Amino acid sequence: MSGRMGLALAGAALVIAAVLLPNRAEAQFGLRGGPLGVARFAVGHMLGLQRLRHSRMAVRSGRYRSAALRSQDPRGAERGQLSNPYVLRAALTAQAALAGWQGGRRPQGWWRHPDGSYGWVGPVFWPFAHDDLTTAIIFGDATSLSLYGYGDIYAALFTPYAAPELAAYTVPQGRRARKIPSAETLCEASDTGGLPVNRIASAVQPNELQRTALEELASAWNAARDTIRTACAAQAPATAAERLGLMRERLEAMIKATDAIEAPLSKFVGLLNDDQKARLNALANERRAALASHRPKDGSKDAAKDAQAAKACQPDYDPRYDENAQRQYEQLVQQQWPAADIASALHLDEIARARFEVLQDTTLRTMQTLSACPTEPAATPQARLAAVKTRLQTMLEAVGGVGDALDDFEADLTDEQKAGFEAIGPKRGA
Repeated sequence: MSGRMGLALAGAALVIAAVLLPNRAEAQFGLRGGPLGVARFAVGHMLGLQRLRHSRMAVRSGRYRSAALRSQDPRGAERGQLSNPYVLRAALTAQAALAGWQGGRRPQGWWRHPDGSYGWVGPVFWPFAHDDLTTAIIFGDATSLSLYGYGDIYAALFTPYAAPELAAYTVPQGRRARKIPSAETLCEASDTGGLPVNRIASAVQPNELQRTALEELASAWNAARDTIRTACAAQAPATAAERLGLMRERLEAMIKATDAIEAPLSKFVGLLNDDQKARLNALANERRAALASHRPKDGSKDAAKDAQAAKACQPDYDPRYDENAQRQYEQLVQQQWPAADIASALHLDEIARARFEVLQDTTLRTMQTLSACPTEPAATPQARLAAVKTRLQTMLEAVGGVGDALDDFEADLTDEQKAGFEAIGPKRGA
């Protein structure tokens, strides 16, 4: 089976386990009667395959360099539309994420997102945070935002980078290899121009009062960008606890950013008449139409796979009949959580083993709470902002729960055992 198909089936394999192997699934995932939550996590991996194919081509071509992360629009809006709107973003983050990673020098890191981009780039979590908020709230496209979840939490626990590789992102510019971008550069990646004021003004044709409100909104949007930017890594995190802390700080900053723009957004939209509101909301419709134009054509193999993948989001989906997913289950569990090997290598006693199982189950349960199933975007920017904030709060709670379980697990470990745990992630890429 190809790696591409394997990625598509990996998440669905979890659902097979939940139905066919209930005792094992309960222990591994804490499903508590809801296997479809895991299926919906898998959809993010399956539906992103078409974008991933284009992204790989862009990365292999070497046309983009990590230095281009500075103030670039990852969707290509200001550069003319690319053949796929996600390709530049994926190429930029892949160049940056893999520049400092020596994991066998593979062309693709195991912690990449299904669309080919990366949620962790060196010590930086969510490099395009501000851009994702703008795209989700104004253009109704929360695709990238929805892909953040279990995989990023797992990468925080088991970082793919060894300590020297992480440090390479934070050393002074003059001493760093040119191919490795600085953390500061990565933190600037969200600065893609802020609110698309000109595009909004062109759509709604504001009067003087509305124009003033739009300028106030733009100022709030820029302040929100600065809030997110300040919650970026200045130093390389040395432990899993520190990486989870960075995730919490980043998510808290993004939530704070949504709070800051909520009132001025409501004020601006409230001043618009019904026709202007319709034209503002049409920006999201245009975005969806543009994305639809890049989907596989009906009758193609990619279209058939996308249609099959989307079934996991349907309420009547029955994973028991997915034979391919069933064959992938054991391999997936062994790859993601080699619990026996960890317990043996770290010489865990019974108490530490039990605490590790709690950590594992707590992390895997985030597959349910952070589902990647596509949903219809809300009709208004205010409603989309509320949905974005809810998603961020859910993720923050998930990260906090995993952090608590990690603290409990490491409470009685020796320094040697903690060092052994930190070495697990980099070994995956060796």
